[in-house]
Amino acid sequence: MNPAPSIIFFTVASGAGYGLLFWMGLLRPLGLVPGGAGFGALAVGLALVLVMLGLLSSTAHLGRPERSWRALSQWRSSWLSREGVAAVLGFPLAGVFFIAVVGHKEWLALPTGLLTAAVAAVTVWCTGMIYASLKPIRQWHHPLVAPGYMLFGAFSGAALLAMLAGFWGQAAVPAAIAAVLGAGGFVLKRAYWSSVDAGPPIATMETATGLGFIGTVRPLDPPHTETNYLLREMAFRIGRVHAARLRRIAAIGGFAVPAVLLGLALVTGGALAGLLAVVAAGLALAGLLAERWLMFAEATHTVALYYGVDSRG
Repeated sequence: MNPAPSIIFFTVASGAGYGLLFWMGLLRPLGLVPGGAGFGALAVGLALVLVMLGLLSSTAHLGRPERSWRALSQWRSSWLSREGVAAVLGFPLAGVFFIAVVGHKEWLALPTGLLTAAVAAVTVWCTGMIYASLKPIRQWHHPLVAPGYMLFGAFSGAALLAMLAGFWGQAAVPAAIAAVLGAGGFVLKRAYWSSVDAGPPIATMETATGLGFIGTVRPLDPPHTETNYLLREMAFRIGRVHAARLRRIAAIGGFAVPAVLLGLALVTGGALAGLLAVVAAGLALAGLLAERWLMFAEATHTVALYYGVDSRG
């Protein structure tokens, strides 16, 4: 699949924003992050900006962005529509949470924070299911895809929260959470890659034509001589050498190294811990951009068989 920059940015930015909202809604009532108005405004405000920028960037991939509102009406059958509905419901809740935090209205911050955390989790799950529900793309129709979206959003959100809380000297809890989730993300992503590499294709030229009994099947002539939308979007190919390099960058640079840095931040404390948290958050986001680019670049739609592309990817 063609890795569209707008969709890559959308999934990473909105995932981190919703992850930050999730942890703020859960940890703030417990006193595990700074409770002041300044920190609350910064953390919740950054989360809302990331979510807004992510959602806006996603419209750049639409052929008719002005009609995007119609997607909200198909929530009974479409995960994309459910994601939109959850996002629409979440913004007002997060806005009230922001006002309550800034205004020191704890009686309002507690329920709106918990509700915001719940809606954030639902929204990210819907985003993951958009891809996991697509049966023609075997790399996406996988049991680890939707949980991966949840884990990566929670990880990047916790890393950002640890970075922000470090400036207030209270990064211990979010840093510990992010370190554990980073290690979990490394394990999950390695398991996912091993699974998709070993998995059989959904279809082959032989099964699609029913002529496998005579041997290897290949087209005599290309379907046409010009490129088209399907070739650009559905039959994007990435070299195995480049894919292996990007996998290492995503797994080690985006998950393992940030987890180690955040673990070190717990031990060192002080200004050094804050610096480590900043570096860890930056690496986590950069690694997730590489991971998400690979998520698209390594995916192959079965329609590519029509053009002689191996559906194994």
